[in-house]
Amino acid sequence: MKRRPLKRISPWTRYGLLVLGALIVGVMSLGAVFAPLIAPFDPNAINVDALLLPPSATHLMGTDALGRDVFSRVLFGGRVSLWVGFVAVGIATAIGLVLGLVAGYFGRVVDEIIMRGVDVMLCFPSFFLILAVIAFLEPSLTNIMVVIGLTGWMGVARLVRAETLTIRERDYVLAARAAGAGPARIIFRHIMPNAITPVLVSATLGVAGAILTESSLSFLGLGVQPPDASWGNILMEGKEVLGIAWWLSVFPGLAILFTVLGYNLLGESLRDLLDPRLKQ
Repeated sequence: MKRRPLKRISPWTRYGLLVLGALIVGVMSLGAVFAPLIAPFDPNAINVDALLLPPSATHLMGTDALGRDVFSRVLFGGRVSLWVGFVAVGIATAIGLVLGLVAGYFGRVVDEIIMRGVDVMLCFPSFFLILAVIAFLEPSLTNIMVVIGLTGWMGVARLVRAETLTIRERDYVLAARAAGAGPARIIFRHIMPNAITPVLVSATLGVAGAILTESSLSFLGLGVQPPDASWGNILMEGKEVLGIAWWLSVFPGLAILFTVLGYNLLGESLRDLLDPRLKQ
């Protein structure tokens, strides 16, 4: 019997989700970056002659209860949400990376202290911990970014520690130690570049989580304060008039949905692409 020839895996089958995720993230990011050029109206401009207008050619996503253009506010709200995501994840990644490297390399007492600290932090639901901290601070964009970053480093620390425990026993690390290299040089020159792959994946997925957290805080009134636009506070305003102005809830909700979906697709695809253990 003749064997059937093996089918080639098309580039779309293999990299389709990666391309789709990158496309969604790229479109949302470009919209946020160029919001001042794309937005047809000032996002905070009140127009009493255009209250709660439905979507039309003039106002693509309608207007809110103060006559402000929803499309413009969604674009500018994207700048806030993405900025919070990047900065908060940057803080969390930096803390988790350093602590994970130190714990994995030195082990013993240092590892016990850091990992028990991680366990204590994981005992508290992160969102409620953020709520508790924000309640004592002034709701502001800076406070939100810092608090989300300071409460989101534990997963990165555990990932990096696991990678470091494996890498520190490899020949090139042992050779560097035998050559007299100090711990700092070994950690940051030899171990960190080889432990960075799971960090990239975790950071990509973390942006989606940070955007959801910021939107939730703004929806509860503890995040970005009016009149500044954020997807969360646009949703909060839409909740009051949901029965007569559906567009105030639908369009910012779709913006959150597609942005989070894009980062999740991108993160999962990067993990499948960069992790050799997942390759068939």
